[in-house]
Amino acid sequence: MSSEPRFPAAAPRTTLVLGGARSGKSLHAERLARDTGRPVRYIATAAHPRDDAEFAARIALHAARRPGDWTVTEAGADLAAALAAADTPAGCILLDCLTLWLSGLLCPRDGAAPLADWAMQLARFDAALRATRGVVIVVSNEIGLGVVPMGALTRHYVDELGRLNQRVAACCERVILSVAGLPLTIK
Repeated sequence: MSSEPRFPAAAPRTTLVLGGARSGKSLHAERLARDTGRPVRYIATAAHPRDDAEFAARIALHAARRPGDWTVTEAGADLAAALAAADTPAGCILLDCLTLWLSGLLCPRDGAAPLADWAMQLARFDAALRATRGVVIVVSNEIGLGVVPMGALTRHYVDELGRLNQRVAACCERVILSVAGLPLTIK
């Protein structure tokens, strides 16, 4: 008899959960992670804001929903390193979310220019995701369904997030779009 944990063979190893703001994507991703029966490592990409009470409340809401036995890692710009460090064959990683991570790379909170190595960070993340061995659930916003933004910086951000989402969707076994709290499997 093997000492290796047994998990459902049909469960996809990699999942991308997309959706708009307040679409239920994070809640659904949390359910998927819990349902794996594996130890969960939650990788948070949102920095705790010092001067934004509303955003701090959003972070607190996510934190309050997480089971106490989940391990939490707050990732900075080097999401690839956080992903690699959290990865184990018997574990589950819930990464929430790519949208805020990319925002930190392209639009730092201090108003500075985009990080010089932002494109390299995306490529490193892509490689790290492809190299994972455990279950990985990635959350991201789908923001490209609306009008083309007027400002060049906003257009750049929307374009890069769309490209990042496409790359992640291409390497994930399952892709779910959450709309009005309803998860729709699209891959």
